[in-house]
Amino acid sequence: MEKLKSEDESPASTTQMSVEEKFRIVRSVGEECIQEEELLNLLRKKPHQPICYDGFEPSGRMHIAQGVMKTINVNKLTSSGCKVKIRIADWFAQLNNKMGGDLGRIQTVGRYLIEIWKAAGMNLEHVEFLWSSKEINSRAHEYWPLVMDIARRNKLPRIMRYRLGL
Repeated sequence: MEKLKSEDESPASTTQMSVEEKFRIVRSVGEECIQEEELLNLLRKKPHQPICYDGFEPSGRMHIAQGVMKTINVNKLTSSGCKVKIRIADWFAQLNNKMGGDLGRIQTVGRYLIEIWKAAGMNLEHVEFLWSSKEINSRAHEYWPLVMDIARRNKLPRIMRYRLGL
């Protein structure tokens, strides 16, 4: 199967790309870039593998944007020298009762979605998939006290106001 490409992908190797070209490619993907100057500085100071994050909640079938667009965007990022870490929100899918809340089924669906991206041509050489359950359990001594502190300090009405933007 032919690798999915976009018009922004450059055939030049990462080492031959200018900082400005890398910036243009990364910026074409990144929606949350608070300070463009900070991104430029990062690309100048850490030319080898800045880390980009994305994530998904395994919930069943993959729609076209999740499949094709994620493949295109991840390939853009890796072609510009970035490492991409994709967080798999398996515990959050369980919390949201996806796949009947069965964690084993949720993780099977997560692995299936990864296989779809491979088949669609996602270059996984500089991509790392991180399962939320594994990440949280590996640092449970840091994670759960923070969750408890947030829960203790915030009441549901306050959280609802924040969520609704009031």
